[in-house]
Amino acid sequence: MSILFVLLMFVLIISVRYFLEPKAQAALEPEIAKPQLPLVKREYGFEIPQGYGFHLGHMWATKEGTEDARVGVDKFVTNLMGKIDRIDVRGANRWVRQGQKLITLSSDGTSIDLLSPVEGVVTAVNEDALRDPSLVANDPYANGWIAIVKSPDLRINQRNLIQGSMVAPWMQNNLARLNATLSPSPALAQDGGDPIRGLLPRLTPELRQKVVHEFFLS
Repeated sequence: MSILFVLLMFVLIISVRYFLEPKAQAALEPEIAKPQLPLVKREYGFEIPQGYGFHLGHMWATKEGTEDARVGVDKFVTNLMGKIDRIDVRGANRWVRQGQKLITLSSDGTSIDLLSPVEGVVTAVNEDALRDPSLVANDPYANGWIAIVKSPDLRINQRNLIQGSMVAPWMQNNLARLNATLSPSPALAQDGGDPIRGLLPRLTPELRQKVVHEFFLS
């Protein structure tokens, strides 16, 4: 009987640990803080989030902590793509260089690769955005963020980004170049200064590839 009792106690202990340990482990996992709504100013007809740095390939980064950066795509991208059907992100805990492919956006059979604005390890991705890409399409500077990157050289990386008073003229220049690239097609820009929503999938394959190469550097 004593041996049977010991065996039953052993099974009971194993069962209790099986059900309790996953909960304890989950409690130890850090929660990803929700992004703060950025202060947005309207300049040259564009909505510019303050404190954000922009990569030439149209992804942004904003500092969160000493070495962490939250990254995402800008409105130039989301307007050109229109409806986003799918988002693929390089896996967590992988090192990515500044200017290296970080994500792929897909819409109506059109896919574009976008480059990381900073160098470091991807420590988290926005699972809400992966499940519902409309978050990125409609709210790219806040709830539509893409990933958190731990960047030991974040301060150096930020020097390579377009920031502050340079952002609005850079966006205006991009729009002018887009108009010139697609000329003589009419109505290539909306009144607000952004490209026509969903324009990219409607272009011919040759012209689409030219736009992707010139503006997204891929």
